Amino acid sequence: MINIGILSRQADISAKTIRYYESVGLMPEPARGGNGYRQYTEMDLETLRFIRRARDLGFSVKEVGDLMKLWHDRNRASADVRAIALNHIDEIEQRISKLKSIRRTLINLTERCHGDDRPDCPILDDLVKGESAETRWLRDSPRKG
Repeated sequence: MINIGILSRQADISAKTIRYYESVGLMPEPARGGNGYRQYTEMDLETLRFIRRARDLGFSVKEVGDLMKLWHDRNRASADVRAIALNHIDEIEQRISKLKSIRRTLINLTERCHGDDRPDCPILDDLVKGESAETRWLRDSPRKG
């Protein structure tokens, strides 16, 4: 049995995060010693490493829980695990697309900003109007036909 400090160092996860994982059900409530301190096993360490790796790959807490259920189910179908991973890939692709759009917008805005002593600033104007620079550029650019 190991205490939370040792577990934290070995799993490279803070004690606070371990307690959080316990509170949301990703980690089981640990046994308690006579002194009331949490006592963990090697299986708890393995579980934390699983959680940390899944979180490092961007899986949500719910997805980690779903993956853990499948990990513990020896009758699982690997297709179920694959489906969770494929869904996560789709979410990542959507985030990448949105980030690329944000990047394009910021590039467009910074290219239009003179960056001098004048007070006018297309970046601030865009933030006030709430309209994307790309949308405005498409609307205002001459049509090529």
